Amino acid sequence: MKYYCLGIKGTGMSTLAQILFDLGNKVCGYDDATKHKFTEEGLEKRNIKIYYDDSYEIDSDTIVTYSVALTEDHPELQRARKQNATIKAYSEVVAEIIDMFNTISVAGTHGKTTTSSLIKHILSNTVGCNYFIGAGDGYATRANDYFVIESDEFNRHFLAYRPEYSVITNIEKEHLDVYKDIDDIRGAFEEFANNTKNKIIACGDVEEVRKINYKTPVIFYGFNEDNDVVIKNVKLEENGESFDVYMNGKLLDRFEVPLFGDHMVLNTTAAIIATYLQKIEIKEIKRLLLSFENAKRRFAETFINNCVIIDDYAHHPTEIKVTLEAIKQKYKDKRLVVIFRPNTYSRTKDFTKEFADSLKIADKTYLTEIVCNRESPSDYPGVSSSMITSLIKDAEIISANEMYKLKDEKDSVVCFMGCTYVKDLIDAFKKVISE
Repeated sequence: MKYYCLGIKGTGMSTLAQILFDLGNKVCGYDDATKHKFTEEGLEKRNIKIYYDDSYEIDSDTIVTYSVALTEDHPELQRARKQNATIKAYSEVVAEIIDMFNTISVAGTHGKTTTSSLIKHILSNTVGCNYFIGAGDGYATRANDYFVIESDEFNRHFLAYRPEYSVITNIEKEHLDVYKDIDDIRGAFEEFANNTKNKIIACGDVEEVRKINYKTPVIFYGFNEDNDVVIKNVKLEENGESFDVYMNGKLLDRFEVPLFGDHMVLNTTAAIIATYLQKIEIKEIKRLLLSFENAKRRFAETFINNCVIIDDYAHHPTEIKVTLEAIKQKYKDKRLVVIFRPNTYSRTKDFTKEFADSLKIADKTYLTEIVCNRESPSDYPGVSSSMITSLIKDAEIISANEMYKLKDEKDSVVCFMGCTYVKDLIDAFKKVISE
């Protein structure tokens, strides 16, 4: 088959393109963004060509799939229609792929990428598995039985999937440009849960998760005693966290993972349950957790002398909060500076106070202006990053050209956050402190 992927540099579309290629298809793509993104690494490895104009020849044998970041009137999509190409929704193509395998689908407002990556790491190093993880990380071969997929609730993508096993890490207000309210969001997760064929693994500490009317058998996990799987005796170690896992009242074992924060303990526990249900031995799970390296842009650390630079994908107030708390936990004697790049006008408007409350955890807060490729600022008059900075003492708006303001942070932890491009900010800061 021949695929033309529009918006190929998007995290999801990049991953889809890589998997389509691995399964023996001819793949290329188009993107509006000419700047290099971290999602291109897997594409470059496979020599998947990216077009930035209309020079790719679309014919009737081409299957065109497109990112939701592209509008329906995008020139390349219009051109594909004129050429009578087969046009399939992104989620439709993904669903066709995962139906070929024994699939574990990981959903939730937060924690999807880390939990998917943990499950993938354990299965890949034991029985083998394919994976689709939204950090631009994907691989597939028909020889594997298992498929692990990070399942996004945005635009209700995950409702196209029919997995054997599902994980629900949490449910919270998010994507309010798509969903009416929390009830609408929970309703989508309920439909997703009940599309699961075998078993659901769900965080029972979350009230909205508990409200779901489950038709598929469910295992609840968390810190609370009313869960089927209970986490106890969490201890901060030099290189991560250790904790006990009790299943149905009996100690399963004590585990250690090189991650920080209670949210990471929860993500790890979900992965332990998911792989244990696939008959992976506990001793193998324990061994492989110790060698886990998180996905791209998840608490990614770089050290320049005494300065710790952290690159993190967090873009929702809760994600920002738990990540900054984890940094404080790990580097309790260091000053914490955060630079956050908001990526949508709608989320900035809907969560202004929540963003400010989370960012206040840092000792100093900077925001860039909003960078958004799927919303127009004219549709959100008056919405800007200054809405957030106005609620935080001494917070400032900053750009890559103003990183000199951080020249004295050579002994600090400096965290760059956002789901859009932040490499320009990091590179500029590295240059300042190196000089």
